[in-house]
Order: sequence, then C-alpha cells, then structure tokens
Amino acid sequence: MASLPKEELRTIDADEEAAFLDSIDRWIEREVKPVVMHHDHGDIWPAELVDQMIEMGLFGATIGQEYGGLGLPATTYAKIVARISSYWMAITGIFNSHLIMACAVERFGTPAQKAKWLPKFASGEIRGGLALTEPNAGTDLQAIRTTAIRDGDDYVINGTKTWISNAIQGSCFALLVKTDPKADPRYKGMSLFIAPKQDGFTVGKKFDKLGYKAIDSAELIFDNYRIPADNLIGGVEGQGFFQATGGLELGRINVAARGVGLAEGSLRLATEYAQLRQTMGKPIADHQAIQLKIGEMVTRARAARLLTLDAAEAYDRGERCDMEAGMAKYFASEAAVRNSEEAMRIHGGYAYSKEYEIERYYRDALLMCIGEGTNEMQRMIISKQWVKRNPA
Repeated sequence: MASLPKEELRTIDADEEAAFLDSIDRWIEREVKPVVMHHDHGDIWPAELVDQMIEMGLFGATIGQEYGGLGLPATTYAKIVARISSYWMAITGIFNSHLIMACAVERFGTPAQKAKWLPKFASGEIRGGLALTEPNAGTDLQAIRTTAIRDGDDYVINGTKTWISNAIQGSCFALLVKTDPKADPRYKGMSLFIAPKQDGFTVGKKFDKLGYKAIDSAELIFDNYRIPADNLIGGVEGQGFFQATGGLELGRINVAARGVGLAEGSLRLATEYAQLRQTMGKPIADHQAIQLKIGEMVTRARAARLLTLDAAEAYDRGERCDMEAGMAKYFASEAAVRNSEEAMRIHGGYAYSKEYEIERYYRDALLMCIGEGTNEMQRMIISKQWVKRNPA
C-alpha cells in the first residue's frame, strides 16, 4: 500500500473516540443484548438494528468526511468492531463488507465515481458488499471465471459468485471479474466493477450456516448483466486484483477485531460463570484447573487486541500492512476459537444449551479462521513478507 500524504492520514481526538465508544456501549446494552438470541436462533435479519447502525453512521465509518462519512481511523474502527463483536459478532459483518466495497471506490475510483457513489454508501442509502468468491475460486482469486466483455459503452457480465455477505439485503457490490480471460499472468486480466442490482443480476438461495446467523450469505448470478463502462473502478482494465486485495487489508483488520471481540466476550462469560458456579463448596474460579484456563484466555485476548491495534495503526499511517493484518487476523481468530472452546468447557453441560450465550460464540468463532483468507494462507503471507523485509 503506497504511503498517503500527511493531510490524508486519519486521526481522532481521544475524548471524541471515548465518547463514540461510550455511545456504542449504550446502544449494545439498550438495543443489541435484548434481541441477539432471538435473531441468532431464528436466523432473522435484524432490520431495526441495521436502521440504528445507519443512524449512528456505521455504514460510513471509514469513508472520508468529504463524502459524508465519519472518516474514522482504522484503530477506532477496530475498537468499535471488537466492542460490538464481544456481544454479537454477526452484525459487524453487515457494515464491514459494505465498507470494503466503499474502500475500493475511495482508494481507486475516479473522481466522478467517488462523487456519485460514496455519499450514498456513507448514508446507507445504498448498502452492499464485496463479490469475489466463486464456487471454484476462494483463496485463489485468480481462478475466477466470471467475465465482463466490452460492448460499446457497456460491459456484459456473466458468471456466479458465492458466499457473498449481504447478498439478499444489499443493493450494490464491488464485483471482481475477468476482462481478459487469456491474460498471463492471470491477475492482469482482472477488473473490479461497481455492480448495482438490476436486470440480469439475481440472487440465489440463502445458505443455512452453522453460525454467523441473521446476516444473509448467498449466491449472486449474472446472466447477460449489462452495466456502463463508467462503473469500472478506476476506469482502467486489469487493476481489479490489486484493488480487491488492497481492500482486504481493512477487511482482515476487521476480522481480527471480530476475533478480539469474540475472545474477550468468551472470557467475560467464562469469568462471570466461574464466579457463580460452585463445586465442592466454593466457586469454580477458586479451583486451580479453572484458574489456568482463565489465565491463558486473558493473555490470548490481550495479545490479540494488541496485534490488531498494531495492524490498524500501520494502516492509518498509510503503510503496506498485509503482514501486520495477516498476523492480527491469524492470531485473533485462533484466539477466538480457543477462548470460546475453553469457555464452553468452563460452562460444562450448560454450554450445550441454547439458553446460554456461549454456544453462539463457539459457532461464530470458527468462521473467523476461514473468512477474508484462510489462516493457512495468512501464515504464508506472513512468512513471505517477513523474508522479503529481512533479506540475508
């Protein structure tokens, strides 16, 4: 990621950040906690919460103020995501996928594209996400088969995307396609489009998922879908691979922050339960076996938070941060899984009941190791970047 001019680097006053986080806490307490189990168990789209997130400006959280967004630095954004995820991770995906789309337009779009689309993204009038994955192309994005063929002043797009967040409720997507399927290397033939729903664009069935409930994930199907050439982000073919993966830096920081929230939330639930549950005449928190678990959980959650903030700070400085974002995403997501599992063990048999919240954390945490690039791929990215930065 190229360095940004100093005037474009984002900062926030500490008091302003604290006030914003306090408002998030009040919203969680008042609006989120009372309804989370209803929506999660029923896999019901949280329409009222989405409207409230629009009012709070979360759909414009990282969009520049000149376009009507909040213009928050990534560090503040990560803290917001972690805060919300410590109670319900799924709803952060609703605005995260949307903001990655916005990030692609803001960083790489033409002045006309920014002026047209970003104010509507920031206000929540248009909401959507990122359409990269295909049935045979996940981590290997260069294997996508969806094509866009130039036809006069338009492009005609055909293909299928899968596992797309906000597929049903969203109205516009950053769509990765092949404009030159014969290009070698393959990435030079890839382009990214702003793709609103219209004729030729249909949505397949909603996937029934283990976790990450209430947010819709589905297929997007393009059948002779025609859009203006003006919707090609940046106006030049062949830049899509770098535009899409550039936005994934912010996406991986978000997933890391979600992992932090899940790790911290699991720790909170385990700590509360361990002090209330008694065996052998004393709280189980007084038993050494439980103390060992909690000690590890505290350390994992703290380390995950620090790695995530480190990556976010690098992003805010305008530095290339794929290694830092990869480390944060890898460690925080694994911390979420381990902490949720240990919290399940601390809860004992009650953990298997849907009357207790901890089972949701366990189901949701597993996705974090897969989304925005698998943890196996993250380790490869970390290794390659580390060696590159430390030549012999």
